[in-house]
Amino acid sequence: MNKPTPAIVAQSAVRRLPRAALLLLCASYLLSGLFGRGPWKTADISAFGYMAELAAGSGGWHRWLDPTLLGLPPESSALLPYWIGAWAIQIAPGWIEPDLAVRIVFALMLWGTFTATWYAVYYLARTPLAQPVAFAFGGEARPTDYARAIADGALLALIACLGLAQLGHETTPALAQLYFASHLFYGVAALPYGRFGPVLALLVGAIGLTLSGGPAVGLALGAGCAIFLYWNRRQVRLLGDAATDAEPAYSMAGIGAIVAVTVLALVLAAALGLLEWKIELPGSVQGVSMADDLRDLSRLLLWFTWPAWPLAMWTLWRWRRQLMARHVALPLWFALVPLAATLTTNYSQRSLLLALPALATLAAFALPTFRRSAAALIDWFTLLFFSGLAITIWVIWVAMLTGVPAKPAANVAKLAPGFVPEFSAVAFVFALTATIAWGWLVRWRTGRHRAALWKTLVLPAGGAALCWTLLMTLWLPLLDYARSFVPQVHAIAEKVGRPSCISALALSRPHIAALRYHGHFTLQPLAPDVPTCPWLLLGPDAIGRLHTVVNLEGWRFMGTLRRPTSASDDLLLYQKVTPAGGQ
Repeated sequence: MNKPTPAIVAQSAVRRLPRAALLLLCASYLLSGLFGRGPWKTADISAFGYMAELAAGSGGWHRWLDPTLLGLPPESSALLPYWIGAWAIQIAPGWIEPDLAVRIVFALMLWGTFTATWYAVYYLARTPLAQPVAFAFGGEARPTDYARAIADGALLALIACLGLAQLGHETTPALAQLYFASHLFYGVAALPYGRFGPVLALLVGAIGLTLSGGPAVGLALGAGCAIFLYWNRRQVRLLGDAATDAEPAYSMAGIGAIVAVTVLALVLAAALGLLEWKIELPGSVQGVSMADDLRDLSRLLLWFTWPAWPLAMWTLWRWRRQLMARHVALPLWFALVPLAATLTTNYSQRSLLLALPALATLAAFALPTFRRSAAALIDWFTLLFFSGLAITIWVIWVAMLTGVPAKPAANVAKLAPGFVPEFSAVAFVFALTATIAWGWLVRWRTGRHRAALWKTLVLPAGGAALCWTLLMTLWLPLLDYARSFVPQVHAIAEKVGRPSCISALALSRPHIAALRYHGHFTLQPLAPDVPTCPWLLLGPDAIGRLHTVVNLEGWRFMGTLRRPTSASDDLLLYQKVTPAGGQ
Protein backbone atom coordinates (compact mmCIF):
# COMPACT_ATOMS: atom_id res chain seq x y z
CA MET A 1 0.00 0.00 0.00
CA ASN A 2 1.41 3.38 -0.97
CA LYS A 3 1.69 5.76 1.95
CA PRO A 4 0.21 9.22 1.30
CA THR A 5 2.73 10.75 3.72
CA PRO A 6 5.97 9.53 5.30
CA ALA A 7 4.65 10.33 8.80
CA ILE A 8 3.66 7.35 10.92
CA VAL A 9 2.57 8.62 14.33
CA ALA A 10 0.47 6.97 17.01
CA GLN A 11 -1.74 8.91 19.40
CA SER A 12 0.60 8.05 22.26
CA ALA A 13 3.41 9.99 20.55
CA VAL A 14 1.59 13.33 20.51
CA ARG A 15 1.02 13.77 24.20
CA ARG A 16 1.02 17.39 25.27
CA LEU A 17 4.24 19.12 26.23
CA PRO A 18 3.45 20.68 29.65
CA ARG A 19 2.66 24.35 29.05
CA ALA A 20 4.34 25.41 32.28
CA ALA A 21 7.61 23.79 31.23
CA LEU A 22 7.47 25.31 27.74
CA LEU A 23 6.65 28.78 29.07
CA LEU A 24 9.41 28.52 31.67
CA LEU A 25 11.92 27.55 28.98
CA CYS A 26 10.89 30.51 26.79
CA ALA A 27 10.94 32.91 29.75
CA SER A 28 14.40 31.84 30.90
CA TYR A 29 15.71 32.23 27.35
CA LEU A 30 14.16 35.70 26.99
CA LEU A 31 15.07 37.08 30.42
CA SER A 32 18.71 35.98 30.36
CA GLY A 33 20.78 39.03 29.46
CA LEU A 34 17.87 41.43 29.83
CA PHE A 35 19.17 42.96 33.07
CA GLY A 36 22.59 43.91 34.37
CA ARG A 37 24.21 45.16 31.17
CA GLY A 38 24.30 48.05 28.76
CA PRO A 39 24.07 48.26 24.96
CA TRP A 40 26.79 46.23 23.23
CA LYS A 41 28.85 46.91 20.16
CA THR A 42 28.25 47.55 17.44
CA ALA A 43 24.76 47.33 15.97
CA ASP A 44 23.15 47.25 19.42
CA ILE A 45 24.58 50.54 20.69
CA SER A 46 24.28 52.15 17.25
CA ALA A 47 20.55 51.40 16.98
CA PHE A 48 20.02 52.56 20.56
CA GLY A 49 21.75 55.83 19.70
CA TYR A 50 19.16 56.61 17.02
CA MET A 51 16.34 55.68 19.40
CA ALA A 52 17.68 57.94 22.14
CA GLU A 53 18.13 60.78 19.63
CA LEU A 54 14.49 60.52 18.54
CA ALA A 55 13.28 60.24 22.13
CA ALA A 56 15.14 63.45 23.02
CA GLY A 57 13.09 65.28 20.39
CA SER A 58 16.02 67.06 18.77
CA GLY A 59 15.47 68.17 15.20
CA GLY A 60 11.68 68.38 15.20
CA TRP A 61 9.01 65.99 14.00
CA HIS A 62 10.50 65.61 10.51
CA ARG A 63 13.53 63.95 12.11
CA TRP A 64 11.33 60.89 12.77
CA LEU A 65 11.24 60.32 9.00
CA ASP A 66 14.97 60.94 8.64
CA PRO A 67 16.80 59.91 11.84
CA THR A 68 20.45 60.90 12.09
CA LEU A 69 23.24 60.57 14.61
CA LEU A 70 25.57 63.57 14.41
CA GLY A 71 24.54 63.93 10.80
CA LEU A 72 24.99 60.24 9.95
CA PRO A 73 21.94 58.30 8.69
CA PRO A 74 21.37 54.68 9.76
CA GLU A 75 23.19 51.99 7.85
CA SER A 76 19.86 50.36 6.91
CA SER A 77 16.72 52.06 5.65
CA ALA A 78 14.73 51.29 8.80
CA LEU A 79 12.32 53.59 10.61
CA LEU A 80 9.86 51.60 12.71
CA PRO A 81 12.41 49.90 15.03
CA TYR A 82 13.81 53.31 15.97
CA TRP A 83 10.31 54.64 16.55
CA ILE A 84 9.46 51.69 18.80
CA GLY A 85 12.62 52.17 20.83
CA ALA A 86 12.07 55.93 21.13
CA TRP A 87 8.48 55.42 22.29
CA ALA A 88 9.70 52.88 24.84
CA ILE A 89 12.17 55.43 26.23
CA GLN A 90 9.54 58.15 26.38
CA ILE A 91 6.84 56.13 28.17
CA ALA A 92 9.17 54.27 30.56
CA PRO A 93 9.07 55.45 34.19
CA GLY A 94 12.08 57.36 35.47
CA TRP A 95 13.47 54.47 37.51
CA ILE A 96 13.95 52.35 34.36
CA GLU A 97 17.11 53.09 32.40
CA PRO A 98 16.46 53.98 28.75
CA ASP A 99 18.45 51.03 27.38
CA LEU A 100 16.57 48.63 29.68
CA ALA A 101 13.23 50.03 28.53
CA VAL A 102 14.20 49.35 24.92
CA ARG A 103 15.42 45.83 25.72
CA ILE A 104 12.13 45.01 27.46
CA VAL A 105 10.11 46.00 24.39
CA PHE A 106 12.37 44.06 22.04
CA ALA A 107 12.22 41.02 24.35
CA LEU A 108 8.44 41.17 23.96
CA MET A 109 8.97 41.19 20.21
CA LEU A 110 11.01 38.00 20.47
CA TRP A 111 8.19 36.49 22.54
CA GLY A 112 5.81 37.53 19.77
CA THR A 113 8.07 35.77 17.27
CA PHE A 114 7.82 32.57 19.31
CA THR A 115 4.02 32.86 19.47
CA ALA A 116 3.56 33.61 15.77
CA THR A 117 5.85 30.73 14.79
CA TRP A 118 3.99 28.27 17.03
CA TYR A 119 0.58 29.15 15.58
CA ALA A 120 1.88 29.20 12.00
CA VAL A 121 3.23 25.66 12.37
CA TYR A 122 0.07 24.54 14.12
CA TYR A 123 -2.09 25.57 11.15
CA LEU A 124 0.36 24.15 8.62
CA ALA A 125 0.39 20.81 10.45
CA ARG A 126 -3.42 20.65 10.24
CA THR A 127 -3.10 20.37 6.47
CA PRO A 128 -4.45 16.93 5.47
CA LEU A 129 -1.31 16.18 3.43
CA ALA A 130 0.80 16.85 6.54
CA GLN A 131 -1.18 14.45 8.72
CA PRO A 132 0.20 10.99 9.55
CA VAL A 133 -0.89 7.75 7.91
CA ALA A 134 -4.24 6.40 9.07
CA PHE A 135 -3.86 2.98 10.73
CA ALA A 136 -5.98 0.05 9.59
CA PHE A 137 -7.50 -0.44 13.04
CA GLY A 138 -7.27 3.14 14.33
CA GLY A 139 -4.91 4.59 16.92
CA GLU A 140 -3.19 7.13 14.70
CA ALA A 141 -2.62 10.62 16.08
CA ARG A 142 -5.63 12.92 16.12
CA PRO A 143 -5.22 15.94 13.81
CA THR A 144 -5.24 18.68 16.45
CA ASP A 145 -3.00 16.75 18.85
CA TYR A 146 -0.57 16.02 16.03
CA ALA A 147 -0.54 19.68 14.95
CA ARG A 148 0.12 20.83 18.51
CA ALA A 149 3.02 18.38 18.89
CA ILE A 150 4.58 19.54 15.62
CA ALA A 151 4.21 23.18 16.71
CA ASP A 152 5.88 22.41 20.03
CA GLY A 153 8.75 20.79 18.16
CA ALA A 154 9.13 23.84 15.88
CA LEU A 155 9.31 26.20 18.83
CA LEU A 156 11.95 24.01 20.47
CA ALA A 157 13.92 23.94 17.21
CA LEU A 158 13.76 27.74 16.97
CA ILE A 159 15.09 28.19 20.51
CA ALA A 160 17.84 25.67 19.79
CA CYS A 161 19.18 27.62 16.78
CA LEU A 162 22.59 28.98 17.75
CA GLY A 163 22.26 32.14 15.66
CA LEU A 164 19.21 33.34 17.57
CA ALA A 165 21.02 33.71 20.91
CA GLN A 166 22.86 37.00 20.46
CA LEU A 167 20.88 38.65 17.66
CA GLY A 168 17.61 37.72 19.35
CA HIS A 169 18.62 39.69 22.45
CA GLU A 170 19.79 42.87 20.72
CA THR A 171 17.72 45.98 20.10
CA THR A 172 18.34 46.21 16.37
CA PRO A 173 16.19 46.43 13.22
CA ALA A 174 17.09 42.77 12.57
CA LEU A 175 15.01 41.61 15.54
CA ALA A 176 12.11 43.80 14.43
CA GLN A 177 12.35 42.25 10.96
CA LEU A 178 12.25 38.78 12.53
CA TYR A 179 9.12 39.72 14.48
CA PHE A 180 7.27 41.07 11.46
CA ALA A 181 8.43 38.25 9.14
CA SER A 182 7.09 35.67 11.61
CA HIS A 183 3.72 37.44 11.64
CA LEU A 184 3.65 37.45 7.85
CA PHE A 185 4.40 33.72 8.01
CA TYR A 186 1.57 33.16 10.49
CA GLY A 187 -0.89 35.19 8.44
CA VAL A 188 -0.29 33.15 5.28
CA ALA A 189 -0.41 29.83 7.17
CA ALA A 190 -3.59 30.58 9.13
CA LEU A 191 -5.56 32.32 6.39
CA PRO A 192 -7.68 29.25 5.46
CA TYR A 193 -8.78 28.86 9.09
CA GLY A 194 -9.64 32.45 9.96
CA ARG A 195 -10.13 35.93 8.61
CA PHE A 196 -9.59 38.84 10.99
CA GLY A 197 -6.54 37.54 12.88
CA PRO A 198 -4.59 36.28 9.84
CA VAL A 199 -5.39 39.37 7.74
CA LEU A 200 -4.30 41.62 10.61
CA ALA A 201 -1.09 39.60 10.92
CA LEU A 202 -0.51 39.97 7.17
CA LEU A 203 -0.97 43.73 7.40
CA VAL A 204 1.28 44.09 10.43
CA GLY A 205 3.92 41.76 8.96
CA ALA A 206 4.10 43.32 5.50
CA ILE A 207 4.09 46.97 6.60
CA GLY A 208 6.32 46.32 9.61
CA LEU A 209 8.88 44.45 7.53
CA THR A 210 8.92 47.29 5.01
CA LEU A 211 9.40 49.97 7.67
CA SER A 212 12.09 47.89 9.40
CA GLY A 213 14.52 47.88 6.52
CA GLY A 214 13.34 44.79 4.63
CA PRO A 215 11.07 46.01 1.81
CA ALA A 216 12.66 43.75 -0.81
CA VAL A 217 12.32 40.68 1.44
CA GLY A 218 8.70 41.56 2.23
CA LEU A 219 7.90 42.06 -1.45
CA ALA A 220 9.48 38.74 -2.41
CA LEU A 221 7.72 36.84 0.37
CA GLY A 222 4.31 38.35 -0.37
CA ALA A 223 4.54 37.99 -4.15
CA GLY A 224 5.84 34.42 -3.94
CA CYS A 225 3.10 33.36 -1.54
CA ALA A 226 0.37 34.94 -3.67
CA ILE A 227 1.62 33.19 -6.82
CA PHE A 228 1.94 29.82 -5.09
CA LEU A 229 -1.48 30.02 -3.45
CA TYR A 230 -3.16 31.05 -6.71
CA TRP A 231 -1.52 28.09 -8.46
CA ASN A 232 -2.55 25.85 -5.57
CA ARG A 233 -6.14 27.04 -5.82
CA ARG A 234 -6.21 26.27 -9.55
CA GLN A 235 -4.85 22.77 -8.89
CA VAL A 236 -7.53 22.13 -6.29
CA ARG A 237 -10.26 23.29 -8.67
CA LEU A 238 -8.91 21.11 -11.50
CA LEU A 239 -8.87 18.02 -9.28
CA GLY A 240 -12.36 18.72 -8.02
CA ASP A 241 -13.70 16.33 -5.39
CA ALA A 242 -10.46 14.34 -5.36
CA ALA A 243 -8.70 17.32 -3.75
CA THR A 244 -11.37 18.17 -1.22
CA ASP A 245 -9.50 16.53 1.62
CA ALA A 246 -6.01 17.24 0.27
CA GLU A 247 -5.51 20.96 0.88
CA PRO A 248 -7.34 23.71 2.78
CA ALA A 249 -8.94 26.13 0.36
CA TYR A 250 -7.55 29.62 -0.09
CA SER A 251 -10.31 31.92 -1.31
CA MET A 252 -9.67 34.60 -3.89
CA ALA A 253 -10.40 37.11 -1.14
CA GLY A 254 -7.60 35.65 0.96
CA ILE A 255 -5.15 35.69 -1.96
CA GLY A 256 -6.30 39.21 -2.73
CA ALA A 257 -5.54 40.22 0.87
CA ILE A 258 -1.96 39.00 0.47
CA VAL A 259 -1.59 40.94 -2.79
CA ALA A 260 -3.18 44.05 -1.27
CA VAL A 261 -0.93 44.21 1.79
CA THR A 262 2.14 43.55 -0.39
CA VAL A 263 1.24 46.37 -2.77
CA LEU A 264 0.38 48.67 0.15
CA ALA A 265 3.76 47.98 1.75
CA LEU A 266 5.52 48.60 -1.58
CA VAL A 267 3.72 51.93 -2.08
CA LEU A 268 4.51 52.99 1.49
CA ALA A 269 8.18 52.12 1.03
CA ALA A 270 8.33 54.12 -2.20
CA ALA A 271 6.59 57.10 -0.61
CA LEU A 272 9.04 57.16 2.30
CA GLY A 273 12.09 56.56 0.12
CA LEU A 274 12.86 53.21 1.74
CA LEU A 275 13.30 51.18 -1.42
CA GLU A 276 16.91 50.16 -1.72
CA TRP A 277 18.32 47.61 -4.15
CA LYS A 278 21.85 46.99 -2.96
CA ILE A 279 23.04 43.70 -4.37
CA GLU A 280 26.52 42.62 -3.35
CA LEU A 281 27.39 39.22 -4.72
CA PRO A 282 30.14 37.07 -3.16
CA GLY A 283 33.54 38.35 -4.26
CA SER A 284 32.32 41.89 -5.01
CA VAL A 285 34.31 43.40 -2.14
CA GLN A 286 37.75 44.52 -3.27
CA GLY A 287 40.51 42.33 -1.89
CA VAL A 288 38.20 39.42 -1.03
CA SER A 289 37.85 36.54 -3.48
CA MET A 290 34.58 34.79 -4.26
CA ALA A 291 35.97 31.55 -2.83
CA ASP A 292 36.71 33.26 0.50
CA ASP A 293 33.26 34.82 0.60
CA LEU A 294 31.53 31.55 -0.19
CA ARG A 295 33.61 29.72 2.41
CA ASP A 296 32.65 32.27 5.06
CA LEU A 297 28.99 32.06 4.10
CA SER A 298 29.10 28.26 4.26
CA ARG A 299 30.52 28.37 7.76
CA LEU A 300 27.87 30.88 8.76
CA LEU A 301 25.08 28.67 7.43
CA LEU A 302 26.47 25.63 9.23
CA TRP A 303 26.66 27.08 12.75
CA PHE A 304 24.07 29.87 12.62
CA THR A 305 21.14 27.60 11.72
CA TRP A 306 22.27 24.56 13.73
CA PRO A 307 20.51 22.21 14.54
CA ALA A 308 17.59 23.20 12.29
CA TRP A 309 19.32 22.90 8.92
CA PRO A 310 20.11 19.13 8.94
CA LEU A 311 16.59 18.37 10.12
CA ALA A 312 15.18 20.67 7.43
CA MET A 313 17.21 18.86 4.77
CA TRP A 314 15.87 15.55 6.06
CA THR A 315 12.34 16.91 5.82
CA LEU A 316 12.83 17.92 2.19
CA TRP A 317 14.04 14.42 1.39
CA ARG A 318 11.37 12.47 3.26
CA TRP A 319 8.54 14.74 2.13
CA ARG A 320 9.84 15.04 -1.44
CA ARG A 321 6.55 13.75 -2.87
CA GLN A 322 4.73 16.58 -1.08
CA LEU A 323 7.08 19.45 -1.91
CA MET A 324 4.22 21.46 -3.39
CA ALA A 325 2.00 20.91 -0.38
CA ARG A 326 1.62 24.09 1.60
CA HIS A 327 3.17 22.70 4.82
CA VAL A 328 6.44 22.21 2.90
CA ALA A 329 6.28 24.83 0.15
CA LEU A 330 5.42 27.83 2.34
CA PRO A 331 8.18 27.41 4.96
CA LEU A 332 10.60 26.52 2.16
CA TRP A 333 9.84 29.84 0.43
CA PHE A 334 10.13 31.74 3.73
CA ALA A 335 13.57 30.15 4.15
CA LEU A 336 14.82 30.61 0.58
CA VAL A 337 14.13 34.35 0.39
CA PRO A 338 16.27 35.23 3.46
CA LEU A 339 18.93 32.81 2.20
CA ALA A 340 19.00 34.69 -1.11
CA ALA A 341 19.28 37.98 0.81
CA THR A 342 22.16 36.50 2.79
CA LEU A 343 24.03 35.71 -0.42
CA THR A 344 23.36 39.06 -2.10
CA THR A 345 23.80 41.62 0.70
CA ASN A 346 26.43 42.54 3.24
CA TYR A 347 24.02 41.96 6.14
CA SER A 348 24.58 38.21 6.07
CA GLN A 349 23.86 37.28 9.69
CA ARG A 350 20.90 39.62 10.07
CA SER A 351 19.36 38.48 6.79
CA LEU A 352 19.82 34.83 7.74
CA LEU A 353 18.05 35.50 11.04
CA LEU A 354 14.76 35.82 9.15
CA ALA A 355 15.05 32.24 7.89
CA LEU A 356 15.11 30.67 11.36
CA PRO A 357 11.31 30.36 11.94
CA ALA A 358 10.86 28.71 8.55
CA LEU A 359 13.84 26.39 9.03
CA ALA A 360 12.52 25.46 12.48
CA THR A 361 9.18 24.65 10.84
CA LEU A 362 10.80 22.35 8.31
CA ALA A 363 12.86 20.79 11.10
CA ALA A 364 9.69 20.00 13.06
CA PHE A 365 8.21 18.05 10.14
CA ALA A 366 11.25 15.77 10.25
CA LEU A 367 10.20 14.49 13.69
CA PRO A 368 7.40 12.12 12.57
CA THR A 369 9.77 10.49 10.04
CA PHE A 370 12.69 9.78 12.37
CA ARG A 371 13.84 6.33 13.30
CA ARG A 372 14.80 5.62 16.89
CA SER A 373 18.51 5.34 16.01
CA ALA A 374 18.56 8.82 14.41
CA ALA A 375 16.83 10.35 17.42
CA ALA A 376 19.33 8.66 19.76
CA LEU A 377 22.25 10.03 17.73
CA ILE A 378 20.88 13.58 18.04
CA ASP A 379 20.35 13.12 21.77
CA TRP A 380 23.86 11.87 22.46
CA PHE A 381 25.52 14.54 20.34
CA THR A 382 23.45 17.26 21.99
CA LEU A 383 24.10 15.89 25.46
CA LEU A 384 27.87 15.81 24.96
CA PHE A 385 28.06 19.18 23.19
CA PHE A 386 26.03 21.28 25.60
CA SER A 387 27.23 19.48 28.73
CA GLY A 388 30.83 20.05 27.66
CA LEU A 389 30.13 23.68 26.87
CA ALA A 390 28.41 24.21 30.25
CA ILE A 391 31.35 22.64 32.08
CA THR A 392 33.73 24.92 30.19
CA ILE A 393 31.72 28.00 31.19
CA TRP A 394 31.76 26.94 34.86
CA VAL A 395 35.49 26.15 34.84
CA ILE A 396 36.43 29.50 33.30
CA TRP A 397 34.16 31.31 35.78
CA VAL A 398 35.90 29.58 38.69
CA ALA A 399 39.27 30.45 37.14
CA MET A 400 38.29 34.12 36.86
CA LEU A 401 37.45 34.28 40.56
CA THR A 402 40.16 32.05 42.05
CA GLY A 403 42.96 31.93 39.48
CA VAL A 404 42.67 28.12 39.33
CA PRO A 405 43.06 26.59 36.77
CA ALA A 406 45.82 29.01 35.90
CA LYS A 407 45.69 28.81 32.10
CA PRO A 408 42.01 29.88 31.68
CA ALA A 409 42.57 32.68 34.20
CA ALA A 410 45.60 33.89 32.24
CA ASN A 411 43.66 33.79 28.99
CA VAL A 412 40.87 35.91 30.47
CA ALA A 413 43.38 38.43 31.82
CA LYS A 414 45.04 38.62 28.40
CA LEU A 415 41.81 39.02 26.42
CA ALA A 416 40.17 41.46 28.87
CA PRO A 417 42.94 43.54 30.43
CA GLY A 418 41.75 45.61 33.36
CA PHE A 419 38.71 43.47 34.12
CA VAL A 420 38.19 42.80 37.84
CA PRO A 421 35.82 39.84 38.47
CA GLU A 422 33.36 39.94 41.35
CA PHE A 423 31.22 37.21 42.86
CA SER A 424 27.46 37.70 42.49
CA ALA A 425 25.24 35.52 44.66
CA VAL A 426 22.17 36.21 42.51
CA ALA A 427 23.94 35.21 39.30
CA PHE A 428 25.36 32.12 40.97
CA VAL A 429 21.91 30.98 42.17
CA PHE A 430 20.35 31.40 38.72
CA ALA A 431 23.26 29.60 37.04
CA LEU A 432 23.15 26.76 39.55
CA THR A 433 19.37 26.42 39.13
CA ALA A 434 19.73 26.26 35.35
CA THR A 435 22.45 23.60 35.65
CA ILE A 436 20.34 21.47 38.01
CA ALA A 437 17.39 21.82 35.62
CA TRP A 438 19.64 20.59 32.78
CA GLY A 439 20.62 17.56 34.83
CA TRP A 440 16.96 16.79 35.51
CA LEU A 441 16.14 17.21 31.80
CA VAL A 442 18.92 14.81 30.80
CA ARG A 443 17.67 12.26 33.31
CA TRP A 444 14.11 12.62 32.03
CA ARG A 445 15.21 12.28 28.40
CA THR A 446 17.22 9.12 29.06
CA GLY A 447 14.55 7.58 31.30
CA ARG A 448 12.03 4.92 30.40
CA HIS A 449 8.74 6.56 29.50
CA ARG A 450 6.43 6.94 26.56
CA ALA A 451 7.92 8.53 23.48
CA ALA A 452 6.74 12.00 22.54
CA LEU A 453 7.06 13.49 19.08
CA TRP A 454 8.82 16.62 20.36
CA LYS A 455 11.17 14.59 22.56
CA THR A 456 14.10 14.74 20.13
CA LEU A 457 14.32 18.54 20.29
CA VAL A 458 14.03 18.90 24.05
CA LEU A 459 17.75 18.51 24.69
CA PRO A 460 18.87 20.90 21.89
CA ALA A 461 16.47 23.63 23.10
CA GLY A 462 17.27 23.01 26.76
CA GLY A 463 21.01 22.99 26.07
CA ALA A 464 20.87 26.25 24.12
CA ALA A 465 18.85 27.89 26.89
CA LEU A 466 21.24 26.52 29.54
CA CYS A 467 24.40 27.83 27.90
CA TRP A 468 22.85 31.21 27.14
CA THR A 469 21.69 31.48 30.76
CA LEU A 470 25.15 30.56 32.06
CA LEU A 471 26.78 33.13 29.79
CA MET A 472 24.32 35.82 30.87
CA THR A 473 24.81 35.10 34.58
CA LEU A 474 28.32 33.82 35.28
CA TRP A 475 30.01 35.58 32.37
CA LEU A 476 27.81 38.67 32.12
CA PRO A 477 30.24 41.09 33.86
CA LEU A 478 33.08 39.88 31.63
CA LEU A 479 31.00 40.04 28.44
CA ASP A 480 29.62 43.44 29.35
CA TYR A 481 33.16 44.70 29.93
CA ALA A 482 34.39 43.18 26.67
CA ARG A 483 31.48 44.25 24.44
CA SER A 484 30.62 47.60 26.01
CA PHE A 485 32.12 51.01 25.30
CA VAL A 486 31.86 52.01 28.97
CA PRO A 487 35.58 51.47 29.84
CA GLN A 488 36.67 53.58 26.88
CA VAL A 489 34.16 56.34 27.62
CA HIS A 490 35.25 56.43 31.27
CA ALA A 491 38.88 56.76 30.17
CA ILE A 492 37.92 59.73 27.99
CA ALA A 493 35.97 61.32 30.85
CA GLU A 494 39.01 61.08 33.11
CA LYS A 495 41.03 63.04 30.54
CA VAL A 496 38.55 65.74 29.53
CA GLY A 497 36.36 66.14 32.62
CA ARG A 498 33.05 67.89 31.82
CA PRO A 499 33.77 70.11 28.79
CA SER A 500 31.16 72.29 27.14
CA CYS A 501 31.51 70.24 23.96
CA ILE A 502 33.84 67.91 22.11
CA SER A 503 34.64 68.22 18.42
CA ALA A 504 34.39 64.95 16.52
CA LEU A 505 35.90 63.83 13.26
CA ALA A 506 35.33 60.46 11.56
CA LEU A 507 33.75 58.85 14.63
CA SER A 508 31.71 55.72 13.98
CA ARG A 509 28.04 55.51 14.84
CA PRO A 510 28.65 53.20 17.84
CA HIS A 511 31.25 55.60 19.24
CA ILE A 512 28.93 58.58 18.85
CA ALA A 513 26.07 56.77 20.56
CA ALA A 514 28.31 55.53 23.38
CA LEU A 515 29.87 58.95 24.03
CA ARG A 516 26.46 60.58 24.19
CA TYR A 517 24.77 57.95 26.34
CA HIS A 518 27.52 56.75 28.68
CA GLY A 519 29.51 60.00 28.85
CA HIS A 520 26.70 62.54 28.35
CA PHE A 521 29.07 64.50 26.12
CA THR A 522 27.90 67.17 23.70
CA LEU A 523 29.44 66.31 20.34
CA GLN A 524 29.62 68.48 17.28
CA PRO A 525 31.22 67.70 13.92
CA LEU A 526 34.57 69.32 13.16
CA ALA A 527 34.22 71.55 10.12
CA PRO A 528 35.80 74.83 8.92
CA ASP A 529 32.58 76.83 9.46
CA VAL A 530 31.82 75.39 12.93
CA PRO A 531 33.43 76.82 16.10
CA THR A 532 35.82 74.28 17.59
CA CYS A 533 35.52 72.83 21.08
CA PRO A 534 38.33 72.59 23.65
CA TRP A 535 38.76 68.89 22.87
CA LEU A 536 38.89 66.86 19.69
CA LEU A 537 38.17 63.15 19.25
CA LEU A 538 38.79 61.34 16.02
CA GLY A 539 39.19 57.87 14.66
CA PRO A 540 42.45 56.62 13.16
CA ASP A 541 40.93 56.72 9.67
CA ALA A 542 40.80 60.52 9.89
CA ILE A 543 44.56 61.00 10.25
CA GLY A 544 45.06 61.21 6.49
CA ARG A 545 42.66 64.15 6.09
CA LEU A 546 43.19 65.84 9.43
CA HIS A 547 45.53 68.49 7.96
CA THR A 548 42.86 69.61 5.48
CA VAL A 549 40.33 70.31 8.24
CA VAL A 550 42.28 71.78 11.14
CA ASN A 551 45.74 73.24 11.78
CA LEU A 552 47.52 70.69 13.98
CA GLU A 553 49.70 73.43 15.40
CA GLY A 554 46.74 74.54 17.45
CA TRP A 555 46.24 71.14 19.09
CA ARG A 556 48.18 69.04 21.54
CA PHE A 557 48.02 65.27 21.19
CA MET A 558 46.85 63.81 24.51
CA GLY A 559 47.02 60.11 23.71
CA THR A 560 45.29 57.14 22.21
CA LEU A 561 42.28 55.86 24.12
CA ARG A 562 41.66 52.20 23.37
CA ARG A 563 38.70 50.01 24.16
CA PRO A 564 40.48 47.38 26.30
CA THR A 565 39.36 44.34 24.32
CA SER A 566 39.73 45.69 20.77
CA ALA A 567 42.60 47.47 19.05
CA SER A 568 40.34 48.52 16.18
CA ASP A 569 38.30 50.86 18.39
CA ASP A 570 41.07 53.34 19.17
CA LEU A 571 40.19 57.01 19.52
CA LEU A 572 42.74 59.83 19.27
CA LEU A 573 42.35 62.71 21.73
CA TYR A 574 43.61 66.25 21.12
CA GLN A 575 43.37 69.35 23.31
CA LYS A 576 43.09 72.84 21.87
CA VAL A 577 45.98 75.07 22.93
CA THR A 578 45.40 78.15 20.75
CA PRO A 579 42.42 80.50 20.40
CA ALA A 580 39.75 79.85 17.84
CA GLY A 581 41.49 82.20 15.44
CA GLY A 582 44.40 79.80 15.19
CA GLN A 583 42.58 77.54 12.78
